[in-house]
Amino acid sequence: MPSPAAQNPDLAFWRMPLADLLRQLGSGPDGLPGAVAAARLAQYGPNLPATEHAASLPRQFVAKFANPLVLILVVASALSALTGDTASFVLVGAIVVVSVSLDVAQEYRAGAAAARLRRSVEVRARVLRDGRPAQIPVAALVAGDVALLAAGDLVPCDGRVLEARDFFVNQALLTGEPYPVEKSAVELPGADDVLAAANTVLLGTSVISGSAKVLMCRSGRATAFGEVAGLLQARAPLTDFERGTRRFGLLILRLTVSLVLFVLLVNALFHRPLLESFLFAVALAVGLTPELLPMVVSVTLARGALRMAAAKVIVKRLASIQSLGSMDVLCTDKTGTLTEARIRLEQHLDAAGQDSAKVLELAYFNSYFETGLRSPLDEAILAHADIDVTPWRKVDEHAFDFERRRVSVLIDNGATRLLVVKGAPEDVLRLSVRYGADRDGAEHPLDAAARAAIEARYAALSQAGLRVLGIAWRRMATDHPDAVVGDESALVFAGFATFVDPAKLSARPALAALAAAGVAVKTVTGDNELVARHLFTQLGLPVQGVLAGADIEHLDDLALAARAETVNLFCRVTPVQKNRIIVALKRRGHVVGYLGDGINDAPALHSADVGISVDGAVDVARAAADMILLEHDLGVLHAGVLEGRRTFANIMKYIMMGTSSNFGNMFSMAGAALLLPFLPMLPAQILLNNLLYDVSELPIPLDRVDPDYLRRPQHWDMGFIRDFMLVMGPVSSVFDFLTFYLMLAVLGAGEALFRTGWFIESMASQVLVIFLIRTRGNPFSSRPHPALAAVSLAVVGAAALLPFSPLGTALGFVAPPPRFFLLLAVMLLAYLLAVEAVKRWFYRHYRPRPRS
Repeated sequence: MPSPAAQNPDLAFWRMPLADLLRQLGSGPDGLPGAVAAARLAQYGPNLPATEHAASLPRQFVAKFANPLVLILVVASALSALTGDTASFVLVGAIVVVSVSLDVAQEYRAGAAAARLRRSVEVRARVLRDGRPAQIPVAALVAGDVALLAAGDLVPCDGRVLEARDFFVNQALLTGEPYPVEKSAVELPGADDVLAAANTVLLGTSVISGSAKVLMCRSGRATAFGEVAGLLQARAPLTDFERGTRRFGLLILRLTVSLVLFVLLVNALFHRPLLESFLFAVALAVGLTPELLPMVVSVTLARGALRMAAAKVIVKRLASIQSLGSMDVLCTDKTGTLTEARIRLEQHLDAAGQDSAKVLELAYFNSYFETGLRSPLDEAILAHADIDVTPWRKVDEHAFDFERRRVSVLIDNGATRLLVVKGAPEDVLRLSVRYGADRDGAEHPLDAAARAAIEARYAALSQAGLRVLGIAWRRMATDHPDAVVGDESALVFAGFATFVDPAKLSARPALAALAAAGVAVKTVTGDNELVARHLFTQLGLPVQGVLAGADIEHLDDLALAARAETVNLFCRVTPVQKNRIIVALKRRGHVVGYLGDGINDAPALHSADVGISVDGAVDVARAAADMILLEHDLGVLHAGVLEGRRTFANIMKYIMMGTSSNFGNMFSMAGAALLLPFLPMLPAQILLNNLLYDVSELPIPLDRVDPDYLRRPQHWDMGFIRDFMLVMGPVSSVFDFLTFYLMLAVLGAGEALFRTGWFIESMASQVLVIFLIRTRGNPFSSRPHPALAAVSLAVVGAAALLPFSPLGTALGFVAPPPRFFLLLAVMLLAYLLAVEAVKRWFYRHYRPRPRS
């Protein structure tokens, strides 16, 4: 059985003797057996800071009835039953159940598909199970597990450090501390505060450097993070798409309330039955409301996510698909995106520019003994040579950080203790007072002339497109205990290590494709300007403007927003500056994407409208991103952009067709209620009309999208939707009133025939107009998806045949005369021609408003 202490939030694990803690948790240095871990997971639940249960199908079905319009229909149906109108009760109830069931089924399938994709890129942790390392999903970890952590990992629990090697974590999320904190395996019997304990790591923090073995003591909601998860996991700001849907909902609500009140007033003045008038008004409200919009959005986004997965882009947050389609600025690092990320050490030069074995040796020592997050430059150094480090041992290390831009290791061979420094050449050179390649040979003062000569050599190497590291050293006292920032002074500058990272062949066409699609690419890099300019030349990119990190420091937010608009190359930037650039571009009204894969990219990934990372990124970056690229390639991203636009286009089709057709029909119905001595359509007939129309639109997520629509970013434009509805809706109403005239004056229709004729005309006109509104161009050139065409035509056929069936009789329909169908064909042809003409006029004259 699992230990009772295995999930005790009151367990003061940071101050207990380690032996007692291991005994209480039923664990050991080699972790848990798999069977014990499985039992604890079943008993205590997943390692999640907040409850994340997917609603079951029955629960989702019941939740749909919280919709106010659905509730009104249910109440109206019950009132019908109480008044003895059993037929209306059955018909209205059946229509509600069918509509809600369609909505739930489609959303459930869409949600399940999206969840499967998210699980494929979920963050995993390396833990010991049955004494062997294993990659386990973070949610499946339990108290008693032993996790193996390294730089770039997210801490998966609240735990006790068992072993540590130069282990630093960032716990700003919980404590607000801006700088990394070192953790070690120490006993702290008197410590009161878990947040300040030096032997403890906490869920929600991340590893900056070093490595450690950690005993998980609390998981999930029992962690310090879980206690305040509701506050720390506050809802993200609304996206442009979410703000648009909210404004659209308010517009529909205002129209609905106005129409319902008008109809109730008219029917009251005509002294018509109260219940029948109420049901008619509610049916009008339902008819005007695009109640399938949530389902269409969910299904369209989920299908988009599946198509993007086929294009090697995994979507973690469905709403980000629309943001990707709206993106007009992409900020990206250059390594791996614009370059091949196959870095090799090219040269190791002393201060005079000559090959130097000593520079290679020092660089090798620094990279070999570094325990932080090794960069591709470190891997290139270690792959270039095989230097014997046996005589040397590491004493201490001061890990790399993005403010210092260097890493120092303190090493000793029994006779000499050296501090070896590797980092940005300008910073290493600034801290040096002498130069000389041979640490045992001659050293020369680094006077102004020598410094200028070395800086010129560095500039020449950068202009040649080489990435450059500065290498320096300092002899320390043999009893010097550790490496601190203050030791990085009075250095001896040894020389340069230069690296080649060739331009990626696929980047040039991908950049051209993004530019043609209206996406401006801005490079945000830690490299210097000369290296970046050389890469731009190789890729055929014009440098429109350069802004260095040092310059950004002196700009306020408004000034940075103005400069960032025109600059496409940001050099020597820190993580904080990356984030400021993203926020500045958003301030200018851009929809900004950010592509990054490192620890330093996490803030920018959070701030961007759509954060994009890659499958091989560190855990912190993958957790912050909205999308994961399975290939580090801008071509893959371009395919994702097009898919985002395709998804948004199909959502907009539903909105445009639903609002224009529904608005026209409901306006006509309200007018008919004013002019006719009887209700123009019974409530159940209106609801059936609406249900059949919704069925005809179910295949919209499958529909094709015109190439013209994919050529530029697409944004939610409420002005466009409103104007389109107000222009196209009256066209539908004109032909509705023409139908009224034909039914009354030509066919001499009574109530039943009038309602039958208008039902068929209404269904045919609003369904067939799909083929015109779905494209801005020629409907004969833009072919719909076969499923959309088949379902739409089937719905029209069903509406035409319904009056000849027993169901039609039960609904109050009668068989229309043959002459009606001839008149209907002529009217439909005239209506479709009129819609096409008005549509073309609208797109010629409509001018989109500036985005706020």
